[in-house]
Amino acid sequence: MNLPNSITMSRIACIPLLIWILSPVFPLQGHGHTGLRGGEQEIIASIIFIMASITDGVDGYLARRRGQITTMGMLLDPLADKLLVSAAYIVLVAYNPRIVPPWIAVVVIGREFLVSGLRSIAATEGFTIPASEIGKLKTVIQIVSVVAAILAHRWDYWLWFPSFHGGFVIAVRFIALTSIYWMTMVSIISAVDYFVAFWKKIDRASETQRSRVVLSRKAGASQPSSPEHPSRIG
Repeated sequence: MNLPNSITMSRIACIPLLIWILSPVFPLQGHGHTGLRGGEQEIIASIIFIMASITDGVDGYLARRRGQITTMGMLLDPLADKLLVSAAYIVLVAYNPRIVPPWIAVVVIGREFLVSGLRSIAATEGFTIPASEIGKLKTVIQIVSVVAAILAHRWDYWLWFPSFHGGFVIAVRFIALTSIYWMTMVSIISAVDYFVAFWKKIDRASETQRSRVVLSRKAGASQPSSPEHPSRIG
């Protein structure tokens, strides 16, 4: 197994670890569902998710740079992405339902499966649907929303540098709510964008196929009749 595929596998390995840390049976947990007394549970889970998300870009970059694009990598990379996102939102529905209601998880996970299905159909038809700028924006907002939702389980806000003019207030809960709903909106727009791109390419592929059929028929009609099969005139 090459290095890019190993990095992809490490992202998949982070998924059960993330679920375990955010579960109520985490061995270092303090009181029920409230996490550790100092918030270490939320910090550890956030770091794991951020690191796992970073590997999404690293493995693809290394695969292209080192010329190690393999069939296994093309299969594992999108699978790892979908599993990580789905697991994060399913856990957050139970871990912090004030921020992530169930319907948002359904929309986000449904969008991931829709895009995967469209890409699979496109691959069988011989073309690809490249990632759009909206899709890339969705990925960034998704990372922010998951991390903020994890942290908002423990904190409503952070006060940084209190000795400097009263400090700076970071509204963790507000950021979590804003990013979650913004991410949901961008996910829906991104899904529509992928569907439109897919439909246009399907239409082009159908037109190309019809043109080839018409040309082949015309070419066959223009061929002279063979002596064995003389044409009948009149």
